[in-house]
Amino acid sequence: MSGAASEKIGLLAGWGRYPLIVAQALRAQGHSVYCLAIKDHADPALREFCDHWQPQGLAKLGAAIRYFHRHGVARATMAGKIHKTLIFRKYHWLKHLPDWRFFWTFYPHWITKTKDRKDDTLLGTIVGAFEQEGIHFAPATDYAPELLVTAGNLTHRAPSAAQWKDIQFGWQLAKELGRVDVGQSVAVKGRAVLAVEAVEGTDECIRRAGHLCPAGGFTVVKVAKPQQDMRFDVPTIGPGTVQTLIEAGAGALAIEAGKTIVLDQDEVVRLADRHKLAIVAVDGDRLGRTIEDLGGQIGSQRG
Repeated sequence: MSGAASEKIGLLAGWGRYPLIVAQALRAQGHSVYCLAIKDHADPALREFCDHWQPQGLAKLGAAIRYFHRHGVARATMAGKIHKTLIFRKYHWLKHLPDWRFFWTFYPHWITKTKDRKDDTLLGTIVGAFEQEGIHFAPATDYAPELLVTAGNLTHRAPSAAQWKDIQFGWQLAKELGRVDVGQSVAVKGRAVLAVEAVEGTDECIRRAGHLCPAGGFTVVKVAKPQQDMRFDVPTIGPGTVQTLIEAGAGALAIEAGKTIVLDQDEVVRLADRHKLAIVAVDGDRLGRTIEDLGGQIGSQRG
C-alpha cells in the first residue's frame, strides 16, 4: 500500500464498480478520500465512501487540480473506465466545457494534431499535468492489491486443448495490439481472428465476435500492454464481462495473471461455472512452453 495511514487521497473516478471498491479500500485503510466523479461516468453511490465528493466535467482539468489543492491532496489515484467513444461525438466537448488548462494541455492533440490520441498518450498527459502541480498518481491496485488475479483456472472447467492453442495464438496478437496501444483484447477460434478491440472496448469486441461466429465456442484473450502503466487503463473484467461472453457464445476467456483486475470474483466464477465458460489467468512467461505442459501444470484456484 502506498502512503501513510490517514493520508488524504484523491480519487479520479470513472465508470463501473472499480472506483467504489477502491474508495472502500481507501476508507478501510484509514485514508480520507476526496473524489472527483467524472460526469456521465461515475456512480453517485461513491458519495457514501468519500469524505468529499464533487461531480467534474471530463474537460475541467484546471478545476480538478484546484480541487485537490484546495483540500490539501498531494497523492491521488484513478479508477474506472472513461468511455473514449464519447469524445468523437459531435459537440460532446461543449457539454463538458473545457477550461483553459485543458485547452492548452491538449492543444497539440486536438488543435494542431501534432500528437496522437492513443489511450496511453491522453491518460499520460492528464497524469503529467497533475504531477506538474505536485499531485502524484499511484496505481489503484496499490490500495487494493487483492483485485489482481493470480495464475490458475478460476472456473471448474479448464480450457480444452484446442482452446489452449487459441490462447497461445491470441496472446501474441493481443500483446502486439497493446504494444501499439490499439486495444487489449482479441477473439479467436481455430487460430483465426474474429475480432480485435479498439476504441469501442472489450464488450463490443466480444459482441462482434459472437455476431461473426454464431456457432459460438470462440476464445477471448485479454492482456496487459507490454508497456503497461499500472496507474491507468489496467485490464479489468467483472460479472458484466462474463455476461457478455455468455450471451455472445464464447467458450473460454484467458486473462493475464498479476496484471488483470477481477471485480466481484466470486460472482464472476459462479456465473461462468453455471454456463460452463472456462476462465483462466495465465502467466505469460509460461506460454513459451508446450500446450500440453500448460494444460497439465497450471493449477486450479478452486480445487
